[in-house]
Parts: sequence; C-alpha cells; structure tokens
Amino acid sequence: MFMKQYIHRLPADYDMNRIRTRAAALGPHWDRTEGLGFKAFIAQQRGFNGARNNAYSSLYLWLDDEAVTDFITSDRFRAVIDGFGRPHIETWIPLDIHLGNAETARSVYREDLDIDTDLAELKHREIARNNILARHADTLAAVTAIDLSTWRLSRFLLSAEKARTPETGSAYEVLHLAKPGLPTLLAAA
Repeated sequence: MFMKQYIHRLPADYDMNRIRTRAAALGPHWDRTEGLGFKAFIAQQRGFNGARNNAYSSLYLWLDDEAVTDFITSDRFRAVIDGFGRPHIETWIPLDIHLGNAETARSVYREDLDIDTDLAELKHREIARNNILARHADTLAAVTAIDLSTWRLSRFLLSAEKARTPETGSAYEVLHLAKPGLPTLLAAA
C-alpha cells in the first residue's frame, strides 16, 4: 500500500465554488478505479475550520503499486498538471489502517509529528490509538503513515462529521470521496 497527497495553494480571493464544481464533476470517475483504496477530493477555505489559506488537495490510499504508476502516467494526472502545475507530492507508507462504521466522510483531519521513538513501539501505540478512533460512530477510517524521507508520522482521520477547527493539525472539507477499495480493506481487516 501507498499513500500520497498533493496540495494546490490557491489565491485568497479564489472562488472555492469552482473547486467544488470540479470535484463534483471529476469525483465519480474515481468511484471504480482499480487498485485504489480511496481518493478524497478535499479543500480548505480561508477563514473556516482554522484554515489560513484556500487550498485544493487530493489524498489517496493506493492498494496496488502498479495502479499508482498507471495514474501518474495517465491523462488523469496530466489534467492535474495542466490545471494547477506540477505539484509537490507527499508520500507515505501506511503503518496502520483501522476502518470504522461510518459510510462516508465529510471531513479529513491531518496531524504531522516527528518520530521520536522506536518504530516498533510507535506502531504498537498507533494501532491502539487508531483502534479507539475507529470505534467512534463518525469514523470512516483512521490511518497512520510514515514519510521515510523526513522521518515524520502523519495521522489522517476521515470523519462523517462536518469539518471543524482541530486542536492540532489541519482540517479539510471532503468534496467527494471515491472508495472503490474499501471492501478489500474490510476483507483484510
């Protein structure tokens, strides 16, 4: 498995309804993408939920490495580059994934931390944390992933509740959630 996210920073006066329209049009094309666990079309609007800037982003959990390669060499990714320029892409190896009972997500929360402990201890701690989060009625998924190039841990919570200002990290509004691989993840759990 493989996770990635790219974030497009947008001008402060950008009409975010253009992004909502874009996600509504493109999102359904991802609903049956093979090798994809989920893709969240997400956004931050300046002044809401703690966001300082407008941003449009895509967060992916890929189940299959070949599917990632197929995507970045496809017309789909070419459209991203043509529309927003070549993005900086953050990548992670999932450390733990716990699925909850929520059917969909209206928000994504992200928190980044420096890794300050033994990796085995970290994995044990994150599994316990995600297990607790997955029991909340509004949780679709709790994911912990490691960026091995920066030795940083990223936590993602996909929630059915409307986005709110987090105590730490950042919040995103989900504009569309494609989740073709969730049955595969459920079967593996």
